[in-house]
Amino acid sequence: MPLAKFSPDDPTTVEVFEICINGQEIAPGYTEQNNPIKQREHLEHQAGGEQQKPDFLVALEHGMPPAGGIGIGIDRLCMMLLGQESIRDVILFPQLKPK
Repeated sequence: MPLAKFSPDDPTTVEVFEICINGQEIAPGYTEQNNPIKQREHLEHQAGGEQQKPDFLVALEHGMPPAGGIGIGIDRLCMMLLGQESIRDVILFPQLKPK
């Protein structure tokens, strides 16, 4: 994950977590990398030579404070609220549902 911060205790791992409710994974989360030099290295490596300069890298270079992020998908939230065990039961694209 190029946006996740490496653990200060173990530089071979990143600070990533999953939010689980009733045993179901609802959302991934992570501590965001806020070192602009390391972030640029990770994104350039991932881009494979493409020349881009995302606005948030400029913000990091000017002192953006540490941030974190999670992404709760509406499909997983519906699974939890409707008591469904499979994401296929709430997914909006019928062609992906089993027949």
